[in-house]
Amino acid sequence: MELIALAGGAAHSGLAALTAETETGAGLQINLFWVIVAALNFVLLLTLLWQFGFGPVSRMLAERRERIEQGLRDAEQARQDRESAEAERAAALAEARREAKEILDRSQKVAQEIREADIAATRAELERMRERAQADIEGEKQRAIADLRAEVANLALEAASKVIGESMTGERQRRLVEDFLKETAGSEPKG
Repeated sequence: MELIALAGGAAHSGLAALTAETETGAGLQINLFWVIVAALNFVLLLTLLWQFGFGPVSRMLAERRERIEQGLRDAEQARQDRESAEAERAAALAEARREAKEILDRSQKVAQEIREADIAATRAELERMRERAQADIEGEKQRAIADLRAEVANLALEAASKVIGESMTGERQRRLVEDFLKETAGSEPKG
């Protein structure tokens, strides 16, 4: 502060000297003292500006530059993360599609196997029903033939009784019926 007061006092006295010299008519003269004082003032101003102006501004700009660079690094990292997440999503989607196709293929295969099993079971059931029906038909046929033979035997006995005119005895009747049935069984058509 003393330096500023000294410079201010010197500037005042220098101004007085300058007006005195100007009045005397002397030309342009350079006063070395005033040149040194102006240079010191300029250096002092630069030092103060550097200390209180350029230094904080430089630090602020450096901090801002660092924040911007960090933001750019973060943005690049986020872009890479987004790309890797997109690749993972695409891979997961492809895997899900592959699994869905496998499940669909398996379900179609199982459905085909079930359909074939149902068809085979139905055919087997139809074959069993056909065999049972044939067995029932054969049984009914045998029963009908037996009934028919009994009826024919009765009719033959009645006819023979009327032709002979006498009643047939049990032994003779039985032998005639058996002979008749043997003859009709040999000539009966196979069906």
